[in-house]
Amino acid sequence: MNFAFTDEQLALAATVRDVLRAHCPPAALRTERRPGWEQLAALGFFGLLLPPESDGLGLGLTDVLPALEETGRACLPGPVVETAVAAPYLVAGTPKLASGAVCVSVLLPGQAYAPDADLADLIVVAGADGLRLVAKESVRLTPRPGMDPLRPIFEVAFDESERLGGAAGPALLRVTVATAAQLIGVARELLAVSVAYARVRTQFGAPIGSFQAVKHQLADVAVAVDFAAPLVYRAALAVDRAAATVERDVSAAKAAAGEAATLAARVALQAHGAIGYTEELDLRFWLARAWSLSAAYGTTAVHRERLRTAVMGGDLRRYP
Repeated sequence: MNFAFTDEQLALAATVRDVLRAHCPPAALRTERRPGWEQLAALGFFGLLLPPESDGLGLGLTDVLPALEETGRACLPGPVVETAVAAPYLVAGTPKLASGAVCVSVLLPGQAYAPDADLADLIVVAGADGLRLVAKESVRLTPRPGMDPLRPIFEVAFDESERLGGAAGPALLRVTVATAAQLIGVARELLAVSVAYARVRTQFGAPIGSFQAVKHQLADVAVAVDFAAPLVYRAALAVDRAAATVERDVSAAKAAAGEAATLAARVALQAHGAIGYTEELDLRFWLARAWSLSAAYGTTAVHRERLRTAVMGGDLRRYP
């Protein structure tokens, strides 16, 4: 069986990568709140998962995973997965959603705060009485401390809202897998930057990349990423096909991707030394993104516990 991505899926990812390299460089992260969004919207990125009747392309989550990885690799700010992945399931009929003109944040079960809610035109809030849709005119936002300056979080309060049909669970599964895909992209970028730095940084008259201890650390990151990525791909396939193992597969993907990204962040910081923390070095953006996304939509510990419960409960099913 062929589990590789198709040429069309890889071409989409390559196009997104080229756009983000041109319009979301590290310098833009210091000066702009949503660099590259207009250009991605022009590509139809935010309508990829929308059904055709909502002016979308009707693609599956598996189709857009490589493109989502690229948004993580570029450290793209803003509610990317919330607008591109959660919104097509929760508020597909919203006008102008496919064009990217409407920005969406979500407050789903298990979350205390909504990410990037200050940018959102609409916020979907899951409560005891179901899902509510809140317009920005009716919302009151209170900033809360967060580790990622490019992904601020907010406490949400509101006076008026619109009741939405459906359940939050399927959207939460989708946005969790999409976040895991972004973590894979973050980890790949951190590894690439660390390897490049290890080749040029010298100590004792030799590049630090020639030292066995550094090689082993970088190799550990590469193995962790290569182990986590297929789990993310499987989880997306399980979501698209509504597999019986979907919740277990999603937790396995998020836990592995979070561990790979946090390992990549730790090794990158160790390879760069104290300069990795400084304002001058762009590395800090990817470090913060690895840590913030690892905690988003369920921490690694939470998903490991869910996976452990499923396996100990006898769920040892393999694909399909």
